[in-house]
Amino acid sequence: MALESRSSRVLRFGTFEVDLRAGELRKQGVRIKLQEQPFHVLTLLLQRPGEVITREELRSELWQSETFVDFDNSLNTSINKLREALGESADNPRFIETLPRRGYRFLASVSGIDGDARGYRNGEVGSGMRRFRWTVALVSFAVIAAALFVLNVFRVRDRILGSTRIPPIQSLAVLPLTNLSGDPDQEYFSDGMTDALITDLAQMGSVKVISRTSIMRYKKTDKSLPEIARELNVGGIIEGTVQRSGDRVRITAQLIEGATDKHLWAQSYEREVNDVLALQDELARSIAGEIKARMTRQVQVRSGASHPVNPKAYEAYLRGLAYSKQPCDECEGISLEYFNRAIQIDPKWAPAYAQLARSYHYMASGGKPEFFPKSKAAALKALELDEGLSEPHMSMGFILHNYDWDWSGSEREYKRALELNPNYSEAHHGYALLLMAAGRNKEAVAEIRRAEELDPLFLTVRLNVGLVYSCGGEHDEAIEQLQSIAEQEPRHDQAPFALGMAYLRKGMFPEAVSNLQRAVDMLTYDPAEPIYLANLAYAYAAAGQRSKAMALLRRVKEIEAEDKYVEAGRYGGLYHLYLALGEKDEALAWLEKAYKAKSSTLLYMRCWPEFERLRADPRFADLVRRVGNPS
Repeated sequence: MALESRSSRVLRFGTFEVDLRAGELRKQGVRIKLQEQPFHVLTLLLQRPGEVITREELRSELWQSETFVDFDNSLNTSINKLREALGESADNPRFIETLPRRGYRFLASVSGIDGDARGYRNGEVGSGMRRFRWTVALVSFAVIAAALFVLNVFRVRDRILGSTRIPPIQSLAVLPLTNLSGDPDQEYFSDGMTDALITDLAQMGSVKVISRTSIMRYKKTDKSLPEIARELNVGGIIEGTVQRSGDRVRITAQLIEGATDKHLWAQSYEREVNDVLALQDELARSIAGEIKARMTRQVQVRSGASHPVNPKAYEAYLRGLAYSKQPCDECEGISLEYFNRAIQIDPKWAPAYAQLARSYHYMASGGKPEFFPKSKAAALKALELDEGLSEPHMSMGFILHNYDWDWSGSEREYKRALELNPNYSEAHHGYALLLMAAGRNKEAVAEIRRAEELDPLFLTVRLNVGLVYSCGGEHDEAIEQLQSIAEQEPRHDQAPFALGMAYLRKGMFPEAVSNLQRAVDMLTYDPAEPIYLANLAYAYAAAGQRSKAMALLRRVKEIEAEDKYVEAGRYGGLYHLYLALGEKDEALAWLEKAYKAKSSTLLYMRCWPEFERLRADPRFADLVRRVGNPS
């Protein structure tokens, strides 16, 4: 059944106008360039705001059966161009919502400018009946409004006359606190205060708190608070200042309603540096009290337990924290020096061990597995001193999965980390990958989506949303997610690499080759070279281009012979490659090499359907048993 057309020539939503006759999209009177097909998609969505329009309906309307096009790619491209024109992203839609495997829904209200502006469809009642209904409606509205005002139902009277009550806030973003010391070298201190406030608020549990990775993009930004709130999909924003003078610290914070930029609350706090943990706790509890956040039982137990910290240990800790968040090559080593210095000054202070463990585990996951034991030792020491810290539990979850291959132990640690801090994006992320590897696909999707909700601008999480879908066999959802990211992040080689891997898993080998080749061409991080080349070789082999695959294989072996990069993960592409070449024994030999190298690629064997070819081989069955992947 064809979608009907509206009676109005011009439709309006938000600050946009659509002229149906002229075929134009305008924003505040200025024409926005939009190609014909995306414009047709927009007009169809505007016909039924609030309703789901299925992909099949869009296909029947815009792509006739006799037209030979790649419908999925064409529709995805149209939606992406439309979102670009409307200035929104798929992650935080204001107008167009994607419903995976179903279709799309237009979220905003739509009205006609010159003509019928009553609702979504035409052909209803005549003008006389409309006038009668409007008269009855206005009288009824006046009576109801008076009653609401007198009785203060839904706090109507408060809203009209003014009230000091703060509206319900279910989500928060803590913007980077401004350093007022006048000394640029003190930025590490204000950033550390920001990090601590985010962590303390995140542990409250009942309110969504955006993670630091996404927040720090707004340091010294010119964007308005409502714009930031829309991008992060939050109701409230905390902003403030930090001033350190000698041994005293002063923090001023204010709570702002994101959508309206309305000031809701402000307070200042001042303490000695050695009492800064108590200051952070008091600030977080004050904010939680203002927005009526419910504290988890663990936070209630720990409340007031903050003990004085040695100022020199705390300074070293904050400097280590600042370096651990930076992408420079030397930063990892510098952060370790500062954390170890903090531990030397105060060997009983658990947070320093927790961050030391976190730094080691990220170094280990970057191709240096020798750091896993050091990460584990630091995490266990942190937990010995304070079992109620979420960070070392998260590190233990990662280590037990990726190094010890202790699946049940890893799950236990991730769950404990999330019990302590329900807003811990890194723990949701790691737990999602564990669930994906175990074949618990629905749970994995829920966890990775939660991680993305808490850290919406972190590229790695967004890419892994697609790869979790791909591993679970939901290839179209994976490709749609990753195509969108590749268009939004054209300078990042990880996006076409992840998209190429998704195409590989779906069996779309030419598309896999195209994207993986683009990733290789864009590569800026040399240790990733053998991984990228090995998987590109695998794609060529799967596509039947054996000579190109063998040429790339020779290059990978040259890199291995040079021992240029110690990166066990490169073996993943090689055993896939040999399977694609039909050389089963060689594939099994490389699987054994990967096992001896503790390659984490073996944890995700169930993501690749070609391993079904090896199920009957006792050597493969023995390998799966040793890896311990749940059946």
